Amino acid sequence: MTNQLKLQQLIKLLDLTRLTDDDHAAAMDLWLQQQASAPHSPAAFCVYPQFLVQTQLFISQQAWPAKLATVVNFPAGDAAVDVVVSEIQSALALGADEIDCVLPYRQLLAGHSEQVKQFLAQVRQASGASCLKVIIESGELSTPQQIIKATELVIESGADFVKSSTGKVPIGITNEAARNMLTVIAAAGRPVGFKASGGVRTVAQALELVALYEQITGQLAKPELMRIGASTLFGEINQLLAATKA
Repeated sequence: MTNQLKLQQLIKLLDLTRLTDDDHAAAMDLWLQQQASAPHSPAAFCVYPQFLVQTQLFISQQAWPAKLATVVNFPAGDAAVDVVVSEIQSALALGADEIDCVLPYRQLLAGHSEQVKQFLAQVRQASGASCLKVIIESGELSTPQQIIKATELVIESGADFVKSSTGKVPIGITNEAARNMLTVIAAAGRPVGFKASGGVRTVAQALELVALYEQITGQLAKPELMRIGASTLFGEINQLLAATKA
C-alpha cells in the first residue's frame, strides 16, 4: 500500500478528540473552525456532552459523514450506574451517535467482576442501537491478565468497541496492551471494534497500531471496526495528504 493510500485509510479511522477540562463554547467554536478547511473528514468527533449540539451543527455545515461521539463515566470510571445511564440518555437526546463509556476499572482491580458485568449490561441497554465503545483504561491495569479480563467482559456485554484509554492517566495505549486487547478481539466469534487512544501523537505510531490490528485480526482496518482517538493528528494527516498530491 502506498503512503498516500495508508494516509487516506488512517484519516478515515480517526476519532478527532477534544476533551479539554476547562473548555468553553468560544474556544470550542475556534477549534471547530480550524478544522473547517480540511479536505477530508475524520470518522468521528469526540467531545464533552455540553458541546454535542455545537459540534453537530459544525459537522452538518461541513456536510461531512463524521459521527458524533461523547464520553460518559469520564474520566474516573467511578460514577453510580444510574448516573451513567442518565448521562447516556441525555447524550443520545442531544444527538450523539456514539457513546465512549469508562469501565469501572477499579471495581475490576478489586475483584468485583460481577458488579462490572452488571454495570456493562445496563450501559449496553441504555445505549440502545447506538455504537458503544467501552474504555478499559489499560494503563491502570497492571498485568496482561487484567487487560485480557477487561476486554473479555466488554465483549461479553455486547459492546461494539473495546477502547484502551481516556488519555487522562499517565500511561495510554501501548503496543503490548494493544496486542492483548486485539488477541481477545480476534477470538471473539463476532465483529468487535478496537479503539486505540491515549497518547497517540504521531502518524508513525498510528500507522504502527493499524499494522498491528491488521496483523492480529487478519482484517483490513476500517472505521466500522477500528478507530484511533487523537487530538493532534487530523491536521497533520491532511497536510501530508496534500503534500503527496503536489
